Amino acid sequence: MIILAEFFVVILKVLWAFVAAGAKWVVKPKEKSVAGQVCVITGAGSGLGRLFAKEFARRRAVLVLWDINSQSNEETAEMVRQIYHELDTPVAKDVEEVPPFQPQVYTYVCDVGKRESVYSTAEKVRREVGEVDILINNAGVVSGHHLLECPDELIERTMVVNCHAHFWTTKAFLPKMLELNHGHIVTVASSLGLFSTAGVEDYCASKFGAIGFHESLSHELKASEKDGINMTLVCPYLMDTGMFKGCRIRKEIEPFLPPLKPEFCVKQAMRAILTDQPMVCTPRIIYMVNFMKSILPFEAIVCMYRFLGADKCMYPFLAQRKEAMNNNEAKNGI
Repeated sequence: MIILAEFFVVILKVLWAFVAAGAKWVVKPKEKSVAGQVCVITGAGSGLGRLFAKEFARRRAVLVLWDINSQSNEETAEMVRQIYHELDTPVAKDVEEVPPFQPQVYTYVCDVGKRESVYSTAEKVRREVGEVDILINNAGVVSGHHLLECPDELIERTMVVNCHAHFWTTKAFLPKMLELNHGHIVTVASSLGLFSTAGVEDYCASKFGAIGFHESLSHELKASEKDGINMTLVCPYLMDTGMFKGCRIRKEIEPFLPPLKPEFCVKQAMRAILTDQPMVCTPRIIYMVNFMKSILPFEAIVCMYRFLGADKCMYPFLAQRKEAMNNNEAKNGI
């Protein structure tokens, strides 16, 4: 009888979860403030990392930027300082004055593919900035080779940067979050971590791994009843960042599902982070595709891939990368 009662309660909680989720479509949840909170962003020197830095700067967060490229990281920091300066400049005389906001952005050269670099840089951050409130695991790489043509070193690099680094950054900053029962960890993954395509086995595996890590850690935090620590999984579709330049689906379908603007993806991700949304897929059709993958037979999925041109969509990208590499070798006389 007890288990039946508990099962009935579970059913009610599941139904309530659906109602609560539906209510958020009608009444938009209020965004939380991150002003003054310390936010670490990996891969901040370009792409999504740079855009995340600018968005958090507009919300007066203390930025800690990690990147393997010192110059590009400093360029991002300069953009952040400009945003801070604009926030500190009064717009009009009749506007109520706010306390001056001192620019707070810190840059660190860190190779997240090396755990010693991650741990040592994390220690510097704690010593020079303070404890971290928000961790954005954003750094990512792609090898751009077919499996049998890809050097083992590049496969390992893809797995380490895109997946293993999340373990190390989390181990570095999570203990204090647990102690304070406060924090937010964001995993920037990909739609290719939910469903795959041909030619990018290492990239898909790394993103599947990152999502698996994220989901398991989310369950661990719930099991530990650490409700003050939130997690958000970000899974965007193909973006117009140049990372997969040349990737194409069927030309008749592409106008309806074009590469996304990275600014749009980051805006959607920021909305999810600031409202403690567990997961955000951009565009929303990704939710449907992921669901269909779970219920359809594999041959049905293959049929749909071929119709959409998604089965070989990465082949033009791989061909361009191979041609570029051959041209570089020719120039270098290799």
